[in-house]
Amino acid sequence: MIRHLVAAALLVLPAAAHADWYEASTDHFVVYYEGNAERAERFAADLERFDKALRIARNVPSTPPGAANRVTVYVVSGTNAVESLVRGDGIAGFYIGRAGGPLAVVPRRSGDGGKNDLSANIVLQHEYAHHFMYSSWPNTAYPGWFTEGFAEFHATAKIDNDGGVILGAPPQYRGYTIMSGNWLPLDKLLIAESLKLDGQQRDAMYGRGWLLMHYLIFNKPREKQLGEYLNGLNSGKKPLEAASVFGDLKQLDRELERYKASRFEMRKVMPEAIKLGEVKVRPLRAGEAAVMAVRVRSKVGVDAKTAPDVYARAARAAAPYPDDPAVQIVLAEAAYDARDYAAAEAAADRAIAADSKAIDAHVYKAMARMALASKAKDHTPATWSAIRKIITTANRLDPDDP
Repeated sequence: MIRHLVAAALLVLPAAAHADWYEASTDHFVVYYEGNAERAERFAADLERFDKALRIARNVPSTPPGAANRVTVYVVSGTNAVESLVRGDGIAGFYIGRAGGPLAVVPRRSGDGGKNDLSANIVLQHEYAHHFMYSSWPNTAYPGWFTEGFAEFHATAKIDNDGGVILGAPPQYRGYTIMSGNWLPLDKLLIAESLKLDGQQRDAMYGRGWLLMHYLIFNKPREKQLGEYLNGLNSGKKPLEAASVFGDLKQLDRELERYKASRFEMRKVMPEAIKLGEVKVRPLRAGEAAVMAVRVRSKVGVDAKTAPDVYARAARAAAPYPDDPAVQIVLAEAAYDARDYAAAEAAADRAIAADSKAIDAHVYKAMARMALASKAKDHTPATWSAIRKIITTANRLDPDDP
């Protein structure tokens, strides 16, 4: 992850009483966009285009993950909104990766558009590259430099005017780290995750990792060595033993020093190779927009200290919308997090009454019942059989929903 950008901090989405929110869904993403429908559609289409380009470049089949396993992206008004979400300064956006429900929060715009900006788009593409790598090759072990080098390589992808995607552009925001010196020679870079690094060295793992990745990808004799190196690691070799395929590491370091002063090659995935599916756009209902603040906060996560306030805000926002299933699911989650299990079940029941196929409503109903049974030390077969029936109902609606 881009250091300092992944937030597990308090999240408070600024209220916007008349904000227009849109949902734009594609094969791999669900985007919630505060703005207008056309921009929401374009944002989602560009994300999907980026995904398709990665799959073509890395020879990964474009298999949709299923509706419940897509990445959810919340696009808010600006960097001030993002900074207030994490209560920190200088944050362009953040991503939280999970086996179920990965999400990102980014602004519509950030920085002044300069080439050295660490933009929201770069943050999102960096983090999605992590998600893409881990989900595409889940049973493969990667060293830290490769993980970050892979993400940085794809973070700078640009959508060309013709719809193609250009990969390999240098990360200008890492320019100082890359050009000012070699703070992490290869014998240390290759084992960086096992070392106690100082600040310069941690930054160098990103910049030097990008440089090594770029060199190995675009240098034909070296490209094959990269695959052999990863195979060696995954066959049980120690990092420096696996790196023997590169030959003399000091020589490779010297090659990198010369390479960083050269003109970097880039590769374009042509537009005709990228086949986009439909982007479905809809305006959020009034109730959905009203509870967006607490929805995002709950999805990021609460603790014992913050849950009661989020629950109180959810209850106020949801009160005018008792028949909106999405609103009641948000309330059920907030109530559950605040340990008001009876209220969580009641909200889930209202959601199910409005939409019997609302999977998350069945999930929170079952979770609330389990919590109440555990609290009461109720281990009777009848109680738990009834709970299992609720879970079975949810499972049958979508067996692939984690």
